[in-house]
Amino acid sequence: MTADVLRRRRLRARTGDAVVLAAVAVVLAAMVFPFAWMVLTSFRPAGEMFDLNQILPQHLTLDGFRGLFASSAFGRYVVNSAIVALVAMVVSVFVSCLTGYAFSRFEFRGKRVFMVLVIAVHLFPFVILITPLYLFFSELHLLNTYQGLIIAYVALTLPFATYLMMGYFDTVPKGLDEAARIDGCSTLGVLFRVVFPIAWPGVATVAINSFVMSWEEYLFAKVLMTDDRMKTVQVGLSNFFGEFTTQWDLVMCASVVASVPTIVLFAVAQRRLVSGLATGSVKE
Repeated sequence: MTADVLRRRRLRARTGDAVVLAAVAVVLAAMVFPFAWMVLTSFRPAGEMFDLNQILPQHLTLDGFRGLFASSAFGRYVVNSAIVALVAMVVSVFVSCLTGYAFSRFEFRGKRVFMVLVIAVHLFPFVILITPLYLFFSELHLLNTYQGLIIAYVALTLPFATYLMMGYFDTVPKGLDEAARIDGCSTLGVLFRVVFPIAWPGVATVAINSFVMSWEEYLFAKVLMTDDRMKTVQVGLSNFFGEFTTQWDLVMCASVVASVPTIVLFAVAQRRLVSGLATGSVKE
C-alpha cells in the first residue's frame, strides 16, 4: 500500500470525524439554546424582557423569582409536587423490588402471562384512562388528595420499574440467596439484606426515573387536582399562560424552578443511572 493511499484514507477518516463532530455540535447547540435562553431571560429585568438587541442581559435581577413566590401560590405547588413525587417514588421502588424479585427468582403458573401483561401495561396509552380514573376516584373521594395522585403515579411508573428491577435481579447470582437461606434468612430477609444492597444501582435508577416521571407529569395532575391549593408545579406553570396575555417573566422563572430538581438528580446520579439502565436491560 503506497503512502498516497494511506494519506487519502487518513484524510477521509479525519473528514468523517470532523463532520460527525460538527453534527454533534449543532445538535447540542439546538438542545442547550432553549434552556440557556430560559435561564438568561429569568434573570432579566422586566424592561429588557423583549429586547432582542441584547442577547445577554445588561443587569441581573431576582425580581422575577421574588414576584413568582410573592404574587402566586407557586411555592405551594412546589411543595405539592415534592410530596407526591417523593411518596410515589418510594412506593414504586418498594413494590417494584418485590415484584421484580418474584419474577426473577420464582417459577409459578402464569409467570410469562404476567410478564407480558407488565410490558403491555407499560406500552398502554394512559391518556384513555383519564375519564374512568376520574369517575373512579370521584366515587372514592380521592380527587384533590395526595393519595389519589400518588396512586395514579405509582400505576404510571410501576410497570417499567418492575421490568427494570427484574432484569437487574437476574444479574445477581442465585447462590447468594441460597447461602442466605442456609443462614436462616427469610425471603424478605434475603431480598432486603443480601440482594437489595447489591442491586443498589438499579434501585437508584428506578427511584430517579419514578421521581422524574411524577414530577414532570401534567395530564393526571390537571384532571385529578382541580383545587388550586392542590395543584402541582406543571399545572401551576400553565396558569401563567392567559387567554389574551402571558406573564413571560413569571413563566421563565417558574420554568427554571421546575427544572432544578430533575437537573440536580441527573447531574448527581448520571453515571449510576446509565449503568443501572444498561445492566437492567440485559439478561443472562
